[in-house]
Amino acid sequence: MSINKNILTLALMLAVVSIYGQISPDKYFIQFTDKSDSKYSIDHPEEFLTQRSINRRIKQNIAITETDLPVVAIYVEGVRNTGAQILNPTKWLNGVTIYTADTNILQDINALPYVSKTVKLSGDIQSVTPDKFNIDPGTTTKSVSSNDYGYSYGQINQLSGILLHDSGYSGEDMVIAVLDAGFTGVQEHPVFDHLWDNNRILGTKDFVYQGGDVFTGHSHGEMVLSCMGAYLPGEMIGTAPEASYWLLRSEDASSETLIEEYNWVSAAEFADSVGADVINSSLSYVWFDNSVWNHTHDQMNGHTAPASIGASYAAHTGIFVCNSAGNSVGVTWVGSPGDADSICTVGAVMLNGERASFSSVGPTADGRTVPVVMACGQGATVATGTSDININANGTSFSSPIMAGMVACLWQKHYNLSVPTIMEAIKSSGNNADNPNDLIGWGIPDFVVADSILTTIHPPVNNQIAVGGPNPATNIYNLNIIKESVTDIRVKMYSYNGQIIMDNNYEVSGISKIISLNNEVSQINPGYYFIELSSENYEQTIQLIKIQ
Repeated sequence: MSINKNILTLALMLAVVSIYGQISPDKYFIQFTDKSDSKYSIDHPEEFLTQRSINRRIKQNIAITETDLPVVAIYVEGVRNTGAQILNPTKWLNGVTIYTADTNILQDINALPYVSKTVKLSGDIQSVTPDKFNIDPGTTTKSVSSNDYGYSYGQINQLSGILLHDSGYSGEDMVIAVLDAGFTGVQEHPVFDHLWDNNRILGTKDFVYQGGDVFTGHSHGEMVLSCMGAYLPGEMIGTAPEASYWLLRSEDASSETLIEEYNWVSAAEFADSVGADVINSSLSYVWFDNSVWNHTHDQMNGHTAPASIGASYAAHTGIFVCNSAGNSVGVTWVGSPGDADSICTVGAVMLNGERASFSSVGPTADGRTVPVVMACGQGATVATGTSDININANGTSFSSPIMAGMVACLWQKHYNLSVPTIMEAIKSSGNNADNPNDLIGWGIPDFVVADSILTTIHPPVNNQIAVGGPNPATNIYNLNIIKESVTDIRVKMYSYNGQIIMDNNYEVSGISKIISLNNEVSQINPGYYFIELSSENYEQTIQLIKIQ
C-alpha cells in the first residue's frame, strides 16, 4: 500500500497552540500572515523557479501567483532569531516548521507581528502504529520468464504499457519526483544501474533530517522507485525506465507525526521548483501516534489536511500527482493526500484484475469518486535489498508508482497537453469508465486506448469548419464557425464508446457565427467526447474534454 498515515483537519491543525502550559521539546508549524515583504515578484519567476518549472506552467497556460512566492525571508529570520531551529519552509501554506525545547521561544515567536498561527506537530506519544508501512513483504521466490520484462511483465502488460514502450515511449525527458521514507538499496541494487549510468538520478533532498542521507533509514522508497525506474532485462523493468528522478524524503519512518504532512508539502514545492512533471507519493495519512491528530472521514474533503492542500496546489501548477489510495487497516476510506482535488488516487488490483480487498475506497467527504484508477498492488514485483526481486509484494504503495510511470510515458508522447487532458484520457480508457464507482473508480486504464484518445488527427486549417472552446470545458463550450461558405451545419456529439449524446441541425449567419453548446456540455459527465460537424461540402471531428 502506501505508508499508512493520518492527519488532522487544517482547522484543527491551525488552532493556536497554548504557549503558556508545559510544552515538551517538539516540532511546530509557524504560519505567517502575508507575503507583502517578499523580495520576489511574480513578474520575475526565474528568481525562484527553474526554467523547466516555468515552461511547464506556460505550456498549460497556468498563471504564476503570490502563492508561488517563497515565504518572506525576513520572517523566517525573525523566527530563527528567537532561538528556534528552522526545519522546512512551505510557500503554499505560507509558513515554516521549527524545532524548539524552550517554551519561552514559542512565546517570543507568537509575539512576532507577522505570525498568525502556531501548530504543534509532534510529541506526547499516546500510541504507536504497529505496522507503519502496512505492506506485505511477500516472497522473493521467482518464476521463469523469457520475456525481457521478467517478473514485472504482468503489472505493465495489465495497463497495455509494453505496447507504449515498444512505440518508443519509456519516459525519456520526463522528470518524476518520488516522495517517500528512504531509499536504502538504490545505490547498490543492479536494477538501478541503468539510472545511475545515464545520470537519471537528478538529485536527492531530505526534508526529515536536515542534510541527511536519503539512502539510509528505510527501503520503502527503493521498492517504490523500482516499480518505475528499474531496468534489468530478464528480471525486472519498470514502467518508466528512461525517466529521470528526484528522490525526496518527506516521511519519517521512525514515528507517525503531523509534521510529516508539512514535510510532504515542502517536498512537493521543491518538486515543483525543479520542474518535475510527475509526483509519486506512496503515502497515506489517517492515524498518528498522538490520537488528537487522527483524521475522520468528514475531514477528507480535499482542502482540510495539509498534505491534501499541498497535493492540490501541486496539481494546479501543472504536475501530474499520483498518490496511493491507502490500505484499509481499521478504516476503509482514502486518507490524505489521496482526497486532494485534481490528483490521480490509485487503488490496487491483482494481476487477474480483481480488486485487492485491502485497497481503500471512497467517496471523499465532499462526494468525489476515489480511487480514480487501479493498477497492480497485490502480487506486484518490486526490487528489495541489494539484489533481490520480490514477486509477491502487496500494497497500494506499488500500484501508485506503476501508474505514475505509465503516466510519464503517455505524457512524454503528448507533452504539449495539460494535466486535465492527460487525466481524462486515462480515466476514459479505464475498464470501468462507463460506471465509475468508489470501489475501483474508472477501473484499470488501457494506455494504448488513452494514447489513441489523445492522438486526434486535426484537419488542415483551410478544411476546418469550426474551432471549439474552451477545451477542456466545464459548463461553457462554443463552436466558432470559421468556414465562411457554411450556413447550415449538422452537429453530433458522441461519448468515447460511441453513444450519441446529441444530434442537431443549425443555421449559422452573421459575423461571429457562434453555436453555443453550453446546455449540452453542462449536462454531460466529465470525460472524452467527439463532436462531428458536417455541411454540404465539409466534415470535421473535434475532440472535447469535459472536466469537473
